[in-house]
Amino acid sequence: MATATNVEATAVNTIEWLSAPDTTIVVPVYQRQYRWDIGGCERLLADVRAVAGEDSAHRHFIGSILSAQDSSDTDLILIDGQQRITTLMLLVAALHHAVRETDPIMAAELERVLIRPDDPTRTKLRPHDAWAELYESVVLDRRDDSERESRFDDNYAFFRSQVHADEASRIWCGLQKLEHVSITLGASANAQQIFESLNSTGEPLRDHELIHNYILMGLTHTEQLDVEERFWLPIERHTGETIGAFWRHYLVMTTGREVAAAGEHGVYSAFRQSFPRVDVEHLQADAEIWRHYAEIYGILLDPSQETDPVLRQQLEYINTFGKQAYPLALSAYSDRVRGLISRDELVETLEWIQALYLRRALVNLPTERLIARLCRARSEGREALMRALARITPSDERVAAVLKYVELPHAAYVLGRIERVPDTSAFDIEHIVPLAPGDTWSGDGVRPWSEYTDDEQNSHRALAPTLGNLTLLEQPLTERVFGASYPDKQSTYARSKVSETRDLAQTPAWTTSAISQRTIALTAQLLQIWARPGLPEIDDDGLTPVLDAVRRRGWPAGWDREFDYIEYRGEHWEIKDVRALFNRVFRRAWTDDRAAAIRYCAAHGGPIYNEMAWKGQWDALDDENFLYMGWDSNYMMNAVQGVLEESGIAAEVFVKYSYIGNVM
Repeated sequence: MATATNVEATAVNTIEWLSAPDTTIVVPVYQRQYRWDIGGCERLLADVRAVAGEDSAHRHFIGSILSAQDSSDTDLILIDGQQRITTLMLLVAALHHAVRETDPIMAAELERVLIRPDDPTRTKLRPHDAWAELYESVVLDRRDDSERESRFDDNYAFFRSQVHADEASRIWCGLQKLEHVSITLGASANAQQIFESLNSTGEPLRDHELIHNYILMGLTHTEQLDVEERFWLPIERHTGETIGAFWRHYLVMTTGREVAAAGEHGVYSAFRQSFPRVDVEHLQADAEIWRHYAEIYGILLDPSQETDPVLRQQLEYINTFGKQAYPLALSAYSDRVRGLISRDELVETLEWIQALYLRRALVNLPTERLIARLCRARSEGREALMRALARITPSDERVAAVLKYVELPHAAYVLGRIERVPDTSAFDIEHIVPLAPGDTWSGDGVRPWSEYTDDEQNSHRALAPTLGNLTLLEQPLTERVFGASYPDKQSTYARSKVSETRDLAQTPAWTTSAISQRTIALTAQLLQIWARPGLPEIDDDGLTPVLDAVRRRGWPAGWDREFDYIEYRGEHWEIKDVRALFNRVFRRAWTDDRAAAIRYCAAHGGPIYNEMAWKGQWDALDDENFLYMGWDSNYMMNAVQGVLEESGIAAEVFVKYSYIGNVM
């Protein structure tokens, strides 16, 4: 049998591999910058802790590490694996600094991972020259600039805050159970081709595929077959190509928090946080619930499956606005199926959703990032949902004002409900004044369009796509009147089965005044059909609840001008960025609800500590307690949301995004 001569692949213990005296690693200049954020560090530390709690035979595989021997010396050139190895080194450094005063034996073992045996001033991992000094100053604890910002500093600070001397032995045990495949290239190997094969061949796993693997991985083959047949395959059948969207909407519904649809597997990460340990004991009950919601999701996608004609019609209406409202619809429909709410309450909820989306479309307000807050509110009951909807649903006055001049969105849906045409598929949207009238078009049969003044023409064109100038007309009839003058259309309108269209035949001339009068009449019907919950709360300023604020990785351009202001329990704070918000909220929590702040910090390992235990950016809360400020944007926003939830006041805090914040 032929053997490979240019590639050597060996399964190795990661810590033993790093600790070997002859292991020194250089990151080549073509590698990208270090980019792991605190979210990645959290997952790594969770994996280390998890494997530490398993029996002695259990191991955790971290993937493959691709390297090549440097022809000029004994260094290994790291081709693939820089992000993982660098993050591991930062974790080992944090552990080393936590125990160096109390456990010299463990500290010496950790030093063998971190420091070159021939030069104690150098680390075993040498990043790109542009940031090597920065990295080494963190790992060797020789920083002298407390205000410095870098991913090395952020991630080291996170590990330092989480790893304490009393847990050191457990973390060290978990680290020693990490394994990887070490792939070393020979002199004749094509490094780029092998790198591409490892990273670019085939499609990357999607979120739902990662979820599938995650829930089955720890089961026996027999158990896997059973779960696949009874649960996963039905979920796939019900959701089809939208299975990824199903999981995201399910998680928005259950967590009450927005879940990123794009990026680095945001849906999978949210699933793992919701189900940190999937074992046989809990899987059956959880999977029953997943299948239940997947079946409902299939009905939302295809309302023809619904046997109740009223509910079927309502679900078709909901789909006018896409799938944005599915998390809330899932919640309400499930409660109806389980007998927790009446049919009327389900219809009421679906009507409120339609009113929200149509009214916001009319007044040109965004509809993103609304549904999670409504799911949170619904979990507190019908009245809470009413209040939450009223706060973000534009008022009758505001809608009536814009209906006079804006193009009508979702025209077939709106006219269908106003004109009582449940199925509009056989109808066209008839513009009584055409969008582009010909020179001979006339509204009264006397003056042709060519004799209208410029102001008259402009007024008619502006009103052409508005509510008052639109109606439904059967398709065969539409073909007869296309482009015709209004008097020529009247006899055709009189033949329509739609009463509102027939009534047009009674209007002697079609003018801007006639359009305005019809707009007023139809607006009254629209406001009644798409009624806003009858409560006074309304948010005209586009405030975003803090729990729905965007959590951004790193510090994107414009972060220091992200907000216009913050509304904190009725107080107006002139705060422009996450860092300032983080500082203000934790200082306020320390003053107003210290017990909640302590509980949050105890559960999350910070960000308040009783000593400045490592170098970095600190703010003193008092003589004995200090707030660490050297986190990335994502961590800070998570912490703000978390401590406000712990205090029970998150619903009373809002952020107002600036123009820059809206486009970031």
